[in-house]
Amino acid sequence: MRFIVDECTGPAVALWLRRQNHDVISVYDEIRGAADRDVIKKAFEQYRILITNDKDFGELIFREKMPHRGVVLLRLEDERAANKIAVLKHLLEKYENSLPGNFIVVTETTVRITGKM
Repeated sequence: MRFIVDECTGPAVALWLRRQNHDVISVYDEIRGAADRDVIKKAFEQYRILITNDKDFGELIFREKMPHRGVVLLRLEDERAANKIAVLKHLLEKYENSLPGNFIVVTETTVRITGKM
């Protein structure tokens, strides 16, 4: 799959996804400091699913109707990289086919999928 990992989610998540043979852009490594609008636009233009911890992307998508290819919003109690990776591993194992085009909110115990926008 093609992902863009937001700066706040961290480079360790991007590295792990690459090691799982995904095509990944890391905002932290490649376009640090980019505005949220620019990140979601780049993800859309390059057919990438955005992985983020930043709920502001929900505002851009739901209120401002910005187009997207899919968003995974991590809402975790434990923000350590190892926990983010464990949650994403579970998500990819169980819900990989649901990622494209959907807005998905993930916690340590739940996955909520909002239909295609």
